[in-house]
Amino acid sequence: MSAALDEMVDGSGRVRPHWRGVLSAFSALPENELADRVLRLHRALEEEGITALLPSEERVVAGWRCDPFPLPLPAAEFAALEAGLQQRARLLEALLRDLYGEQRSLAEGLLPAELVFTNPGFLRPCRAAGQVPQGMLAQSCAFDLDRAPDGRWRVVADSTARMAGLAQALENRRMLARKLPEAFRNAFLRPHRPFLESWAEALRRAAPPGRAGDGIALLTPGVGDPSWAENVVLARALGCIPVEPGDLTVRNGDLFLKTLRGLQPIGVLLRRMEGRRLDPLEFGAAAAGGVVGLLDAARNGAVRILNDPGAGVVEAPALAAFLPALCRRLLAEELRLPSLPTRWLGEPGALDEALREPGRWVLRPAADARAPAVPLAEAGAEQRAAMAARPGDWAVTEAAPPSLAPCWDAAGGSRGNKTPLPVRLRLFLMQDAGRWHALPGGFARVVAPDAPPLERMTAGGLSKDVWVLEEERGDRPAPSPAPLPTRRPARAAADLPSRAGDNLFWLGRYVERLDNAARLSRAALARLERDALLPHELAELATLARCLIPAGLATAEDAPAGGDAGALRRALLRAARADGPLSQSFGRIARLVDATRDRQTGDMHDAFLQPLRELRRALPEIRDEADLSRLLGAALRYGAVVAGVAAENMVRGGAHTFLDLGRRVERAQSIASALGLALDQPAARAEAGLRLALELCDSVITYRTRHLDAPQPGPVLLLVLAEAGNPRGLGFQLAQARLLLEDLAGGPDALSAEAAALLAEVSAVAAEGGTGAPARLRRVGERAGELAEAISRHYFTLLPPARTLGPEPLTPALRGAA
Repeated sequence: MSAALDEMVDGSGRVRPHWRGVLSAFSALPENELADRVLRLHRALEEEGITALLPSEERVVAGWRCDPFPLPLPAAEFAALEAGLQQRARLLEALLRDLYGEQRSLAEGLLPAELVFTNPGFLRPCRAAGQVPQGMLAQSCAFDLDRAPDGRWRVVADSTARMAGLAQALENRRMLARKLPEAFRNAFLRPHRPFLESWAEALRRAAPPGRAGDGIALLTPGVGDPSWAENVVLARALGCIPVEPGDLTVRNGDLFLKTLRGLQPIGVLLRRMEGRRLDPLEFGAAAAGGVVGLLDAARNGAVRILNDPGAGVVEAPALAAFLPALCRRLLAEELRLPSLPTRWLGEPGALDEALREPGRWVLRPAADARAPAVPLAEAGAEQRAAMAARPGDWAVTEAAPPSLAPCWDAAGGSRGNKTPLPVRLRLFLMQDAGRWHALPGGFARVVAPDAPPLERMTAGGLSKDVWVLEEERGDRPAPSPAPLPTRRPARAAADLPSRAGDNLFWLGRYVERLDNAARLSRAALARLERDALLPHELAELATLARCLIPAGLATAEDAPAGGDAGALRRALLRAARADGPLSQSFGRIARLVDATRDRQTGDMHDAFLQPLRELRRALPEIRDEADLSRLLGAALRYGAVVAGVAAENMVRGGAHTFLDLGRRVERAQSIASALGLALDQPAARAEAGLRLALELCDSVITYRTRHLDAPQPGPVLLLVLAEAGNPRGLGFQLAQARLLLEDLAGGPDALSAEAAALLAEVSAVAAEGGTGAPARLRRVGERAGELAEAISRHYFTLLPPARTLGPEPLTPALRGAA
């Protein structure tokens, strides 16, 4: 096997001309500076880059790192690559049009049927039998390339289903420019921005006829998918709305996005999930989480799906052996940029030829591009038997070593070492009005020594920014903007996808549930820490135990009995175990913070997530009441942080509205329930109940400042129920909820009317001095829960209101809420 080519140094040991300017920028840095910059770069990628968008549990294992040394390409070399890949992209789209249409390539024997009909990427529901498919089938694609030892580039793999890596390429460029700006000062680079702007315009022009005013959405599997972070970055770069299947619905043959103001039409869907997962009507259980009727809407011209759901069929590894002949037949051209030498073992004599030189070849399933490859020399007896039995299921590709490029090695001290490592280049193309354009740059992946041969894009590792160098700096014309339809102004809240509003609403609710649990637990701990409990303190502790039951922090058996509060003490410590209710609350909040990442700035996300990590790390260290008290104090401070960051950093619109609305409704429910229990005391202990009510509403200091005597029902109830300026009072929550609901609806509606009715009931309880207060407040708590359910049904699930079949109907306001 020939030695790998060195990208930086030629055969005479001299640095290639296009590398000299790159290396001079690094050598000009002061001593120790480069090592420090590399550390900053890696830290920024972890904390601010694409991995910061990943769910917190996945960041450690899924992060890309960026090498400080880029991979430069001269302009002339990139132009040749671009021309070859443009032709290849045209060829793949022509082949897609044929395979999902007339299938001449199969009828004429240019392509074996085995590579199509057994291919997992060939989706029969996408075929228009006997017809030529209309519109673009591929609007974007990516190509992996290796430079062979002879210096020529060869294509390793084609990606037409879901081209990964573009977001990493954009992030690598952004982070390098921030942390190593010196490297860019004397390098005349072609920028990424014109390509992205042209792509965004091309997406707008790709809308079906008569649907230019419809929205453009980027479809992602969701937060739990490893590609979610790069999908968010790409959506931002292209100005698309990132959506999940649950955000979409097909009504009367048209595709809609479910938003807070109703159903908004979608004309272009940029697909970033597997084609067979799109539509349960077409693909059955494999697409159980997809969009019912999506393919039918696409067939009827209501929406353009890019790339076509069946575009992955041309990724088959064995297809490379047939591309030269297909190019001559479909394009009447010779293939400019060849693939790595590939043989389909179904051809006569191909299997014997491969077995004569097993060290030359890598074995791959012929039709499945995602299956791993193995060196043919290492194939086991089972694989060899499968090859002999069904050679048409297999292909072999020549295992040529990729070229080497210098990479940073911290073992070299302050200057580091430039260690040559194998690299594989990935370039990206997009189609606009029939012409293909390449991103001027790309993504170079450093091939790990233990990586499988010809491995496709993985979930992490070391990468490089790819630079396309110009001879001299010059201004490039910006793409001419396409005429856009006039849109009526839309309220920010109304355009929020229902799923995002739902997640933000529940984020606010779970933060308040944590705050309530911490407040109740701390109040109980404060009494448990006393040496000897007085009768009224035991009564307060029993009341707190009853309040802790709905929060899942205690059971009825944990209530103090006969002066013994040991069971309650053990219950509180149990709740702080790694698998206890507090840990579950931290986890729920963290997942919702991650799910709403695209609605948060980097600083907001850190403020929401970092304290949660610290709280979760502290759980195994809880040994006694003192440790638990410190944890509960931190949990209370976390609620204040979320409220403060949201108040100061979030634009008043849909995201802030639903986060705050969730907090207000949940706090109203918990306060009303807790006060109903606290005030439900015999006449002899009425004062103790009032003291507890003040404590639970964090209003003790305010009451003492205003009143020097013991708590009295009238003043206490006015403060905790009807005080307009008390942010911990019940009336304040309901008043704020009413205002938020009116803002969402653009005026009073049934939901805000219910909030107003609850506020009137609470004010009446306060004005009447507590007559029947416990029962009335518990009912207010129940109705606040019903209000939260009605909000969810009205804004998020877009369903009619729930109906109660029993003797007790919903309140009149909620009956027509949806």
